[in-house]
Amino acid sequence: MNRVTPGTNQGSKPTETKGTAIMRKTVNGSTFEQEVLRGSGPVLVDFWAEWCMPCHAVAPVLERIAAEHNLKLVEVNYDEEQRLAERYGVLSIPNMILFENGEPKAQAIGAQPKSTLERALGLAA
Repeated sequence: MNRVTPGTNQGSKPTETKGTAIMRKTVNGSTFEQEVLRGSGPVLVDFWAEWCMPCHAVAPVLERIAAEHNLKLVEVNYDEEQRLAERYGVLSIPNMILFENGEPKAQAIGAQPKSTLERALGLAA
């Protein structure tokens, strides 16, 4: 189940940021390789869970970061995709991993301010 953030609809959720619509897409074990590992350009993966309030709080921040840095944004439900979480060492959520060329490049853990997340993910100027 996709989470619903303010100003969005359930399912693939577009978010308007500076005139650019960002689509947050849910991926699972069978779609992760195609959407993330073989995806073109950098992909920001958000490991989250429905019960995780910090996950819901950081979602709009991640959408803004994705829009401003031209990143594809996907979400992985931590409770439903334990194998993916284990594969990438995700032990706590929210947990965001930036992939480039199919490889993890940077990781940020916890709901943090936008500027802190950008620095942790190597996106700060």
